[in-house]
Formats: sequence, C-alpha cells, structure tokens
Amino acid sequence: MSQALRWPLLTVDEFYDWEPPPGLEDLRWELVDGEPVCMAPPRVNHGAIQSQVAMLLGLHLRTNRPSCRVIITPGVIPHLRARFNHRVPDLGVSCAPFTDSRSLTDPVLLVEILSPPNEAKTRANAWAYATIPSVQEVLILSSTAIRGEILRQGDDTPAIAAGTEPLRLDSIGYEGCLADFYATIDLT
Repeated sequence: MSQALRWPLLTVDEFYDWEPPPGLEDLRWELVDGEPVCMAPPRVNHGAIQSQVAMLLGLHLRTNRPSCRVIITPGVIPHLRARFNHRVPDLGVSCAPFTDSRSLTDPVLLVEILSPPNEAKTRANAWAYATIPSVQEVLILSSTAIRGEILRQGDDTPAIAAGTEPLRLDSIGYEGCLADFYATIDLT
C-alpha cells in the first residue's frame, strides 16, 4: 500500500531534488501527478517473481539482444502529464544507448507485479506507461496466481497467459513458459 503526501505540485526536476520527511528517506518514492508517493516494501513473493523475471529476461537479452538491458525498479516518465510524473515499474527493458540518468531512456517493455492491496494503483501505472512512445508492451504479472496480461501498443485487448501457457514478448523477441517466472515461489 502506498501513501501520498500533500505538497504543492512538484515537477519531475523538483522531485529529483526533493527530500522525503525525516525517517522516510530510505523508502522508495515515485511522483504521481505532482505528488510524492511512498511505495510500500513488496511482499516476498513479489520480490521473488521480480528477481526471477529479471534473471530470465537478462539471460535472454544477453544472448539475443545484447544491446538491450533489463533494469530493476527504473524510473520512467509517462508521456501523459510528463512534467509531473516519474513512475517506478518493477522492471524495465531498454535498447537505447546506456545513460546513468534518473529515468530509463526509451523503454520498450515495462513489467508490473500486482499485489492485492495496490492493484488499482498498479493498473493505473500500467496505463500511464502505455503513453510512453517507445513502450511496445507492458506486462502485468499476478503475485497470487500464475497469470500474466500483456498490453501491446495498438491493441485494445490484453493478451492473457496463465499456468504453463507460453508467453511471448514481441518487444524483445522473448518466448517462454509463463510458469518459469514463478519458479522460485509456491502458489499452491
């Protein structure tokens, strides 16, 4: 669950220089419509899925798309209200030249892992990510079931995969079994 703090609207540049209140400095923050929002630490299953997906996609990229890289919790700037939004997906993939900036340059794939308490916020972020011109796909994974939804640019209906069904990510040429993303957790 996340909690928004009430401040005058911050721009992304102001957010980069903003300091959280005392005692909250070590938490993750994102900027949502000009408001700093504290992100709660993820549950263990969430983190296990995140690390497994990062490993599998990273190995795939190293072999098949060496100019691309997967980044854990990158900052991204949605095209919609770009001046007031700096969101943080669980994973991002970019094939753009590397820069050590505060936001991921030209992501082609963004991944969000749904946790029941913040599903609405996560889905809102996913739709914001779809406004980024370079984003070809947004993958939404459940943390309570082996299930994924792929939102693709130009396609109004998400592709759904569940259980041991194959998962295809056109943005990076990845094909694999969805269940492989859940190999380190037990959902039974």
